[in-house]
Amino acid sequence: DDTLFVYDCINAEKKTLGNTGQDGKPTDKGSDDILAFAFSPSGDYFALTDDSKRLVLFHTKPSWECVSVRSVNRRCTSLIITAAEDKILVADKSGDVYSYSITEPQADGKLELGHLSLLLDVALSPEDRYILTADRDEKIRVSLAKAPYSIVSYCLGHKEFVSKILVIPNYPDLLLSASGDSTLRLWEYKSGEELYCCHLSSICGPETTKTDQKYPVSRMTYCCQGGYVAILCDCIPTVYIFQLDAIAQQLVYRQQISLKHNVWDIAFEETGDLWILQEDSEAPLQLCRPCDGQWKPVTGDKGLQKMSKYLQDNWTVFEG
Repeated sequence: DDTLFVYDCINAEKKTLGNTGQDGKPTDKGSDDILAFAFSPSGDYFALTDDSKRLVLFHTKPSWECVSVRSVNRRCTSLIITAAEDKILVADKSGDVYSYSITEPQADGKLELGHLSLLLDVALSPEDRYILTADRDEKIRVSLAKAPYSIVSYCLGHKEFVSKILVIPNYPDLLLSASGDSTLRLWEYKSGEELYCCHLSSICGPETTKTDQKYPVSRMTYCCQGGYVAILCDCIPTVYIFQLDAIAQQLVYRQQISLKHNVWDIAFEETGDLWILQEDSEAPLQLCRPCDGQWKPVTGDKGLQKMSKYLQDNWTVFEG
């Protein structure tokens, strides 16, 4: 119906968790900042977790509505919804992954697996057969979803924390990973074999004068049409675009989109259009469209103009 749905976590139910002080009030006070979020594969569901240890589930069709607000044990770092759209998998700072039912939206979480280190990302194979988890101690673990205690393999090779992992949808045996060691790596994850390693410093280096600059990837998005990968690196206002060559099993660098402001997030559409959300109150949302193998800014799009106007009107909320 061309209207915008707004949900304010400040108004969500808060439950008392953890220790309380002498005055009976909780000592572990969280904010309402959103820490992680994800759509289900069909887009029918959307879930988020916040700093107040809440898991909020929404149904998006035929119109948006909040289905449930549940408590999680610890602050979460990443979440994903299964392809079957029956569970939400939530990774937390203690190294655990819990599953929360969608079909029973009030049910408590179930512990699925645990690491000895803080988890930074969680992913699923397209058919929900494998759970992949990445941690602060350089490891990527591949486990069976139906029996998470059964470890299929480890993808080992990163030298620092693994910040992002992505199972490639149209090549479901392949995994992309990014790390604080400034590399992007391609894996055959069921065997744990590393197929390709891209050193980001050789590509991103000209953008900075610091010779010891690190390039930890904060965002990674993939487009099946053409096999394009776009990434963001912390504190670098540039989007880097690669193309997956599945036959040669490597990543080919294609383009960089330099911006004047910090970039918060990026997302590909199925058509290849790339959305960029940046820290700019005048033009917070930018749309880039592929043309002759290069992504170029789009102007005059009515949907883009409407959304940018909404972001401008609510800038203090989004900036906070």
